[in-house]
Amino acid sequence: MPLSGDPDGTPPWVLRLAQGDDRGLFAEDGAAWTVHAGIPTLVAGIRALLLQALHPGAMAGVHDWSRYREDPLGRLSGTVRWVISLTFGSTEQVQAELGRVGRFHASVRGEYADATGSTRAYSAEDAELVDWVHLAFTDAFLTAHEVWGGPVPGGLDAYVDEWATAGRLMGVAEPPTSVADVHERMDLLLTNDTLRGGEQVDDVVRFLRRVPVEGPLRLGYRILFEAAVATIPRRYRRLLGVRRSWLPVVTAARIVLRVAQRGLGAGPRAHDMARQRLRRLDAEDSPPE
Repeated sequence: MPLSGDPDGTPPWVLRLAQGDDRGLFAEDGAAWTVHAGIPTLVAGIRALLLQALHPGAMAGVHDWSRYREDPLGRLSGTVRWVISLTFGSTEQVQAELGRVGRFHASVRGEYADATGSTRAYSAEDAELVDWVHLAFTDAFLTAHEVWGGPVPGGLDAYVDEWATAGRLMGVAEPPTSVADVHERMDLLLTNDTLRGGEQVDDVVRFLRRVPVEGPLRLGYRILFEAAVATIPRRYRRLLGVRRSWLPVVTAARIVLRVAQRGLGAGPRAHDMARQRLRRLDAEDSPPE
C-alpha cells in the first residue's frame, strides 16, 4: 500500500477492512470491486485530479483548502482511503469514513469567479461541485480500467451504476448510471462554459506533472501522468493546456503498471482484507454439521 500514507505500508484503516459484521456496500468481485482493486487506478487518480480542476468552484476549494503542495502523498492517501473504505469496508467502516470526510468538507467554503467573471460563493457540499467531482472520478476510473484493465463483471455500465451508490452517499442527488450518461453530463458542463482553465488550473497541472517523487519512481510517475493525459478527450485537454505526447505512453504505462503490480503483491491488499471479513461471515452463517 505505497499510497496509503503509512511508512509500514499497512495503516490501521486497511486492517479494519477485515473487521465488521456485514458484507458492505458492494458485491464481492462485482464491478466496483474489480475496478478499484485494479492497478489502473494509479492512472485514474491522476486523471481524476486533472479533470476535477476544470470546475472553478472545485479548483477554488483545492487552492484554498487542500494541502496537496505541502503533503501531496498525504492528500492522495486521503482520497485512496475514501475510495477503498467505501468499496471494500463494512457498513460501520463506510459510515466512519463518510463522517471523516464530512467533517472536513463542512469547513470548506469560500468564493470564486465563474466563467462570466461573477463572484460566487461555494462550499464543498454544493450540489454542482459534488456532481462534478463524482463525474470526473467515475469517468477517470472507468476509462483507465477500459484502457489498462480486464473485463468488468456486467460491463462498464455496471461499474457506473454501482458507484452511483457512493455518489448518493456524498450528496449527489441523481448520479449517472451508465457510461453514456456520464459523458453526456460532462459534455453539458463543457458546452455551457461551466468548465474553464486559467492560472490556478495551470498551477495544478504543473504540480501534477512533476510531483516530488524520487529515484526510479520519478520516471514511472511521469509516464503515468502522460498516459492519463492521453486518455483525456482533446476538448478537455485544451482547457487544461496539455497535449497528448507523441511517444507511445499508453503502451509504456502498461509496462509501468505491470511492474507496480508485482511490487504491490508483497503486502496485504485491500480486497484480500475484505475477503477475510466475508469468509468469517460465511463461516458464521454456515449451519453446524
